[in-house]
Amino acid sequence: MSSSELGNIPVRSGVTERRIRRSIGVGFFASELAVLFRRRRTWAMLLALAAVPVLIAVAVRISSGSSGRGPAFIDSITQNGLFVGIAGLTIAIPLFLPLTVGVVSGDSIAGEANAATLRYLLVSPVGRIRLLVVKYLAAAVFCLAATLTLSIAGVLIGIALFPVGPVTLLSGDTVSIGGALVRSLLIALYATVSLLGLSAIGLFISTLTDAPVGAMAATVVLSIVAQVLDSLSQTEWLHPWLFSHYWLNFADLLRQPIEWSSFGQNALLQLGYVVVFGALAYGRFSSKDILS
Repeated sequence: MSSSELGNIPVRSGVTERRIRRSIGVGFFASELAVLFRRRRTWAMLLALAAVPVLIAVAVRISSGSSGRGPAFIDSITQNGLFVGIAGLTIAIPLFLPLTVGVVSGDSIAGEANAATLRYLLVSPVGRIRLLVVKYLAAAVFCLAATLTLSIAGVLIGIALFPVGPVTLLSGDTVSIGGALVRSLLIALYATVSLLGLSAIGLFISTLTDAPVGAMAATVVLSIVAQVLDSLSQTEWLHPWLFSHYWLNFADLLRQPIEWSSFGQNALLQLGYVVVFGALAYGRFSSKDILS
């Protein structure tokens, strides 16, 4: 598409025009990431996630004593501040992380339609497949940014408020501070992989509607429903197929040697969801009339 042809498209904003021009080259993905991470909403969600481990650390620091109850790893924070990040991820994975991922993935296509910019992004040579892939990859990058934000904020506040030293793993072995930081990074990557299936579901739902709020809400509700089903013994036959089934199974990364079976099972399950809902998203989006 020539510059003159681009000039004849009634693009509503300079941002959209730049994205169309960049879509001609390899910069489309970078442009999509720039749009995503320039939004105040994105930074507000990341700051809210960073506040989770901070609040945990402050609450533990000012408490008069430990009751021995609460989420996993809470009791270990006073002995070693490096556990703050892990405790933060444990608390955020069931609700806060799915909430933010639901917002980003649910808004991916429906948000463009609602803003009346979708049809301008689909001018040749962008294409519908390419747009779906780029939108999904951007959501995946956000998943990584969200989990790393939680982990890094937890480590920093843990170092600031609690003693830090070699970490005793669940297997009873002790690793150095550097080894513990590597384990924290692996847990963040595990949480990122865990959210990829939900991102694909959100992308599919986003192709079904022009109302981004509805797509966001439906994605978050599905994540809650999956976790409720996963907690019921009556649906035990369904548990291994739920995308949330392995979300909290990262404890094997805190053993010596590391047990990778849970990581592999989780990755395989999420890949299945990505393939199935990616295909559904393409099937819906490729035949959808784009009116806005």
